[in-house]
Amino acid sequence: MDLKKYILNVKDFPIKGVDFKDVTPLLNDADAFAYVIDQMAEFVKECGANVIVAPEARGFLFASAVAYKSNSRFVLVRKPGKLPREVLDIEYSLEYGTNHQQMHKGDIRPGDKVVIIDDVLATGGTIEAIVKLIEMQDGKVEGVSFLIDLPFLHKDDLLSEYKVQKLIKY
Repeated sequence: MDLKKYILNVKDFPIKGVDFKDVTPLLNDADAFAYVIDQMAEFVKECGANVIVAPEARGFLFASAVAYKSNSRFVLVRKPGKLPREVLDIEYSLEYGTNHQQMHKGDIRPGDKVVIIDDVLATGGTIEAIVKLIEMQDGKVEGVSFLIDLPFLHKDDLLSEYKVQKLIKY
């Protein structure tokens, strides 16, 4: 399936100079969405993972469905102030600034096998922060899955130590 036809480019969003990849047309097509979820769930099974971790907000859209399809636990990673219990916090860089990622302390259990799912791989800062949050709790990242890869924004060897799935490359 040609997934690129379901992605719209939005110039200068969220700030000037950023070419935003809008995945909402893909979400609005039942066949395309099902195809993506099936591909990601198969990757999770191949990795032998028992936990899916994803950042808000668009990562959640894919990860919750993949967790259901692959019979895996789902752990949320959010920006500060969004999680009600004690959190672990990591600051990270992204293509247009810095931010923080947080995860509930104890959501990852020692020995958990994790696949991280997100919509877009840009600079990799978000994923690197999530890896640290997982490792802080003695979980093991078995793989990372992305709907979209923007290779012009990151080094070629980024995440080379993991199994990586990229369904669309620009």
